[in-house]
Amino acid sequence: MESTPSSPSEVDSPAPLDDDPRLATDRVLPSWNEPLVAQLSTSIGGPVGVHAAVGRSRNWTPLRVLLLIALAVMALGWFGKAGCIQQTDVAGQPGQSRLDWDDQRQFVGLCYSNIVAGYSQNHLTPTDLADGAAPYRTYWDVDGERQYLRAPVVTGAFMYVTAQASRGLGALVEATGLPRSLDVVYYFVVASILLAFGWLIAIWATMRTRRRDPWIVALIAISPLALVHIFTAYEVLPVMFTALAMYAWSKDRRTAAGVLIGLGAGTAFYPLLLLVAIGLVCVRERRVRDSLVVDGAAVATWAVINVPLAVLYPSGWSAVFTAWRDSAPGADTVYRLISQMFGWEPPVVLVTALVFVLMIAVVAGVTYAAMRAPREPRVVVLMFLLVAGYLLIGKDWRPETSLWLVPLAVLAIGHSRILLTWMTFDALLWVPRMALFLDADRKWLPAEFFYICSAVRWLMVAGLCAYVVWELLQPVSAAAGLRAASARASRVNGPDGAPVDAR
Repeated sequence: MESTPSSPSEVDSPAPLDDDPRLATDRVLPSWNEPLVAQLSTSIGGPVGVHAAVGRSRNWTPLRVLLLIALAVMALGWFGKAGCIQQTDVAGQPGQSRLDWDDQRQFVGLCYSNIVAGYSQNHLTPTDLADGAAPYRTYWDVDGERQYLRAPVVTGAFMYVTAQASRGLGALVEATGLPRSLDVVYYFVVASILLAFGWLIAIWATMRTRRRDPWIVALIAISPLALVHIFTAYEVLPVMFTALAMYAWSKDRRTAAGVLIGLGAGTAFYPLLLLVAIGLVCVRERRVRDSLVVDGAAVATWAVINVPLAVLYPSGWSAVFTAWRDSAPGADTVYRLISQMFGWEPPVVLVTALVFVLMIAVVAGVTYAAMRAPREPRVVVLMFLLVAGYLLIGKDWRPETSLWLVPLAVLAIGHSRILLTWMTFDALLWVPRMALFLDADRKWLPAEFFYICSAVRWLMVAGLCAYVVWELLQPVSAAAGLRAASARASRVNGPDGAPVDAR
């Protein structure tokens, strides 16, 4: 009979027990460090327990849960736009249908979408495609002037591919004998599916960038701005490329980050600002070579997709730039607010020059803050300041472009109540915005109400920027105290595990 060891020293234990590799012990728990989530969790048993086994579920992972939530939100967003693809019979033409936009349905129903409205205007119909229409090559006359597709190259390619796919879908439906819809309906459906995939990719990339705090990305999935504007236009494309570029940078894949930034610049201007943010961080860390690699890859990619079209169809390629240069300030901009308040109507050329000067000032201000910060700034923080500054001083702040800020604000700020308040208000701005286009007998709100709400939105975003700058310039001791408190609340040592946030 074996004897029982009389003391711990007699026990053969060559090594301590290993940690369970299935546990995500470093994961930030929102029910611990987010008061709003902690309060809501009381309805399902309260916050996660101290000894909870976090991260062992193989099926309900955070990524899958967030993607399902995003799909549900996008489904609601699609139904919100579906009112604008309803059909009605053409009077006096049996068997012919048209979009039912009678009585300004697209504005009254709040379902307006540039995707639907621009389908015929941009000559993307099957008839146009059969006649050889192509972006930047095809033009049409409007009041005696040539008009081209006014969209950046990658967005134009997306529109063209979507039009060809919807043309094939319509032919397939007709061949199978199924009830046929209008061509614009097929176009909107195909575009919506592709944009939905783009939004899911953006969520995936953002979550992979912030792996230790995946649930903060839920604010992107449930964003009211996504609910209202995910299918308003094509703004998901630059958001997707920017999110992918930031993820690539977080993985030290500098060339890939540059390529993605170059592709993003083919959808909107603002992804180029990521070059500035990365450059500032690299200067702080004396890694200028890394910044140059990203810059070179971005410029080369942009040149590959733009130069051929610029050479072959210079008028069509430059149409988007000349249209922006010659356009008056939009109704959502600070210049229109000043005009409404003081009656000042500056010439377009002056506003355009002022935008350039103010954008230089924004970059200079962010550069100063980045260099003066007591600790290394995060790329996403600088990117948020640059993009928000661009919208605040720009002459075109369409409602759907607020989507640009959503992933950046979530990663840069991370306070759920603040972000949800701003996003909800920004999304609701769509209601008075649509009222601007209504006839006098249908107008439910005066124009002044919209301008007041627009001014409040401007102040809210400016306030977010001020908060980010204040946090960025906090002394190291104060910042360390905030991080330590957060670590105790979330079982995490340090502010963030993602390299992109540490840079």
